[in-house]
Amino acid sequence: MGRLAQEMDSENRQFGSGWISGMLSIVLGVVGLGTVLCLWFPQLLTVPEIHTLYSEQVVGLIRLALHFVLIAAFVFGILSITLRHSKRLGFAGIAIVLIAAAMGGSRASRHMTGETDMYFGLDFFLLNLILLGTIFIPIERLFKKNEQPIFRDDWREDLLYFFISSLFVQSLTYMSLTPSLQLVQGTGWATGFREMVASQPLILQFFEIMFVTDFVQYWFHRLFHEIPWLWKFHAVHHSAQKMDWIAGSRMHVFEIVLLRAFTTVPMYFMGYSESALYAYIFFVYLFSVFVHSNVRFHFGLMQYILCTPRFHHWHHGVEKESININYAVHFPILDRLFGTYHMPGEEWPVGYGISGHPVPHGYFSQFKYPFQKKADSEQTPSDDDS
Repeated sequence: MGRLAQEMDSENRQFGSGWISGMLSIVLGVVGLGTVLCLWFPQLLTVPEIHTLYSEQVVGLIRLALHFVLIAAFVFGILSITLRHSKRLGFAGIAIVLIAAAMGGSRASRHMTGETDMYFGLDFFLLNLILLGTIFIPIERLFKKNEQPIFRDDWREDLLYFFISSLFVQSLTYMSLTPSLQLVQGTGWATGFREMVASQPLILQFFEIMFVTDFVQYWFHRLFHEIPWLWKFHAVHHSAQKMDWIAGSRMHVFEIVLLRAFTTVPMYFMGYSESALYAYIFFVYLFSVFVHSNVRFHFGLMQYILCTPRFHHWHHGVEKESININYAVHFPILDRLFGTYHMPGEEWPVGYGISGHPVPHGYFSQFKYPFQKKADSEQTPSDDDS
């Protein structure tokens, strides 16, 4: 695996070298194998809330797409073996395809009977990866701010964050929503108020949710910068030295649970309708990816109303001016009101990460990082760190 990883990170990536076809073979092979596993164990590996999407017609289209994905992965693997001196990428992609084919390929059927209360969101991961990758990879290639490859440094690490947060969607959702649901159950006296809130026009509810959650997230975010033991967890997110659509996935699981728990409390307590909640969740799902993305768009006056990639990139900047600024998720006016706004002219930060880069590489090393008693991890970001 070590040599395969080295080959994935090889600098010999030019067109015709076999690297691109090898990586395509592996990526398509993994997507295909994951889909086969979901067909084998739908009760265990798919999210019940989206089962209604899987009609017979949709499953039929998935099987058809799976058939062509596996064929493409195999062809790309052969091409990589033909073009590249090192055969590892091509053989790895073909091996994954053969495993998927041995499990039935596009004709794979259910191998688990009965129901289970526990599930993993493998289908959620695959759908996320396909949707976000299809949207943001082309945009970043066409309108990139910084010159960097799709498979840049630490891409496997951030993909693992993306995978784990999707796979454990059930447990993360349960832990995040429990405080909100308990609060609603214990405040029956506010039922009339909630019904009034839910009766508002949908668009008004949507913008109210945006502002209420942004206000909560602003102070939550700020506390994670200013309280030392909380900063150790948030430092993991700031350790990314490249910004793109998948960089925002790098978050410690402790912070994910707390962030979602705190931000859902006002939404549920206020009683917004399910339609408004789902609309906001889908919006913030895309928007949070967008503000981390590697794009150079100029938004004119809109950048003073809504947070933009340049606004959030300054928050991740490595230079002195980037310390403890731009906490808002949606509305920069919150940073203006509380003295943390920073948007100098048309400039962008020169780099990303934490001064000195104290956070180690690797998912499990970063998971342990906040619990280690080191002097550098006890500090919050401050002017002294630059």
